[in-house]
Amino acid sequence: MKSVIRKKRKSYLQSTPQITAENKLNREFYATKPNEKWLTDVTEFKLLNGQKAYLSAIFDLSDKSIISYVVGHSNNNQLVFDTLDLAVIANPTAKPLFHSDRGFQYTNRTFKAKLDKINATQSMSRVSRCIDNGPMEGFWGTLKCEMYYLQKFYTYEELRQSIDDYIVFYNTKRLQKNLKGLTPIEYRNQTLAS
Repeated sequence: MKSVIRKKRKSYLQSTPQITAENKLNREFYATKPNEKWLTDVTEFKLLNGQKAYLSAIFDLSDKSIISYVVGHSNNNQLVFDTLDLAVIANPTAKPLFHSDRGFQYTNRTFKAKLDKINATQSMSRVSRCIDNGPMEGFWGTLKCEMYYLQKFYTYEELRQSIDDYIVFYNTKRLQKNLKGLTPIEYRNQTLAS
């Protein structure tokens, strides 16, 4: 006989959000032009050396492209701030509806000030409703199935290189049926040209 003892769950400190926004996206996962609606989130990866890595990305609903991303060692505010800053540099005239979950990075005053500076409209998923950010969650599933689960990652550098390679592949080579058989960047360029 062998006893099985359930591991004790970590207790997390509840934080009070400084800023919250209503769900203005309201599961309307369609955009008529680039930079109209951006979704964002952070996902975690476990490495075989016991460490973790985090990927923050911004997803454009119009063309399904990843317009910016940052890989980091910790899930913190700077990871999310840097991701938004890269998106703004690449799209300086964008004033998107910006949708996220209610993570601590997105509910602080500094992040809200960054969105206000570019005249973005903030939208947040309802509490415990991950489907409100469905396309972003779907991208994480695609990335993990097509890249992460197929390899073993011993170091942060190996994972980071694979993420870089996959996002380039996803944006520029992975054809998508719902984009008329084009890649996200081909569809984006075609839409911006018209």
